[in-house]
This record gives sequence, C-alpha cells and structure tokens, in this order.
Amino acid sequence: MIETIVYFAVAFIGMFFLEPILMALGRVFGIYTVVRERTCNVYVLFGKVIGLLDEPGLYFLPARLGVRAFIVNLLGHVYVLDLRLGQEYLRSQPVNSEEGAPMGIGIWYEMQISDPVAFLFKNTDPRGSLRANVSNATVRCLSNMPLGEMLETRHKMSQTVRAEVSEKSQAWGYTLGSVYIRKVHFRDQGMIRQIEEKVVNRLRQVTSAIKQDGANQVSIITSSAERQAAVAFAQAAVIRPNMIGSALREISEDPEVANSLFDIWETQKTLDSKAKLTLFVGENRNRLLADVLAAQDTDGRDLPPSPAVG
Repeated sequence: MIETIVYFAVAFIGMFFLEPILMALGRVFGIYTVVRERTCNVYVLFGKVIGLLDEPGLYFLPARLGVRAFIVNLLGHVYVLDLRLGQEYLRSQPVNSEEGAPMGIGIWYEMQISDPVAFLFKNTDPRGSLRANVSNATVRCLSNMPLGEMLETRHKMSQTVRAEVSEKSQAWGYTLGSVYIRKVHFRDQGMIRQIEEKVVNRLRQVTSAIKQDGANQVSIITSSAERQAAVAFAQAAVIRPNMIGSALREISEDPEVANSLFDIWETQKTLDSKAKLTLFVGENRNRLLADVLAAQDTDGRDLPPSPAVG
C-alpha cells in the first residue's frame, strides 16, 4: 500500500513538471499548435509561405505541413496575425469648401485583415498606408463642396470616401469596413469668432423682437380691456339713475316704508360722519343706557357722568 502511494506521488509530481516541458517541446519541434479565436498563423520557411491556419482549434502540424513542420519553428518564422475588427479615427482632416472656408473633417473607419499573406508581404506598413489612403481620399473627394452640403450630408460623404478607398485597400490585404464622417468644423479661429458674434447678435435681435411683440400684445390686450371696462362703466352710469329712480318710485308708494328707509339713511349718515353724539332720555326711560352713552366720547375715554335731560 505504501509503495502504491509512493509510485502515485512520484508519477503525479513527474507529470506536473514534465507535462509543460513536453508540451513546449512539442510546439518547438512543430508537432502540434493551437490557433486561437480570431487569429491566423502564417508559416514561412526559407522565404516561402508553406502554410496558413486561419481557423481556431488544435492542429497536428506534420499532417498539414509535412516534414517541414519539424524545422519551421527553428529555421523559419511563424507570424500570428490578429483578425479582429479594428477601428481608427482621423481628426480634423483639412479641406476647403466651395466658398473658400477652411474646414476640418473627423472621419472614423473600420478595417480588418482579409488576406494575411498580402498583409505581410505586399506592404511594409499596411495600417499606415490605409490611414494615409483614407486621409487623401477625404481631402480629395470632399474638397470644394458647398458649405451647406458639407455640413448636412455626412452620410453621402461617408459613402463617397469608402467607395474611393475600398479598391486600393484590398491589394494590401486589408478590408475597409464602415466609414463615417463624425465631425465637420471650422479650422480658422477668426472665422469661428465672427460666426459666434453673428449668432449672438442674431439671438439678441430675435430676443428683442420677441420681447417687443410681447409688449405690443400686452398693450393691445390692456387697451382692449380698458376700453371694454370704460364701456361697461358708462353703461352702468346710464342705467344707475333709472334703476334708483324706479326703486324710489316703488318705495314711495308705501309712506310707512319710505319713512323707515329715510330714517335708516339719516341714521347711517350720522354714524358715518363720526360726530360726537349725546343721547337724552326722559325721566320715565331707562337711565342706564343714557349714562353709558354720555360717559364715553368717540375715542373711548370715560367722561364724568352728566344728568340726563328729558
């Protein structure tokens, strides 16, 4: 039992250290290779491409390359290319509008390796060449356009640049993807300040016009309201005497009601005048009320009582 455990431990430790070494030797001597997702392996031996693996997976190289697989890693070279979609943004490409305005265009584009062999051997810097090609196509195709069209038709300009670049990029093993004009701006700072001043002045004019129009509308509404109020007051002033005369005529038909109304009016006028009032009662009436009324003046201060006179 102990010997079994010892053998198992020795085998485990041996495999733990030997497995990475054996796998590394297998890769060095070209026995197998692993191609990862969205990558490509190009095998070159003595200046000649002998193999291309662009599908992900585990490969037994002698079945693909023959006996050259055992020396390709020692005497040749293996290029591992990234086939993923790349993106790049070119800022402020200088162009001039038809009116002579100096403009800058920011263009964004995608690219992807379509031919690994052409990408490696037909151009020493295909990415830089594609960048220069896109920049030149942007300046060449979009110069001398009307300023209004340059500011409004970005989709059309993007299609024009892509159609100009696509054919040339194929020869370098690059496939140009989407192209989009992201920004169109003025490059001259003096022109930018002039445009800003014009916009600000225009906004001020529009604001002043809106305020003046609002003031005019308010004046019209106020004048109309005052006119209608004046008409209503004039109508009321004309109708009031007739209404009061009719009411007094109806009241005068009953002498008792008329006398009571005139007494009430006289009493109201007396109270509204805020004059000092002294109430006198006879000997046979309640003297308490007379004492209270005669003991206070209009300011509420107490006065010395005075005898009531009947």
